[in-house]
Amino acid sequence: MRGRQIVGAILGVFVTSLGLLWLLQGTGVLRIRPILCIANCEEVVGPSPFWAAAGAVVLIIGVIVAIVSVKRGGGR
Repeated sequence: MRGRQIVGAILGVFVTSLGLLWLLQGTGVLRIRPILCIANCEEVVGPSPFWAAAGAVVLIIGVIVAIVSVKRGGGR
């Protein structure tokens, strides 16, 4: 693997993980309390359609980035 492939794959996996986290939290499957707050941080109570949709979109984008970077060599 070339350097661009590795960076693209790592970025894709990170974005995919973030999207999965948002999707699970948005659907109410996973609940995590805020860890570090600067202002008034409150836990989202119940499912949130916005975060479920955002998570699904980010998850799909992350999978596409990972696959494309591994198959094409980072855009080459």
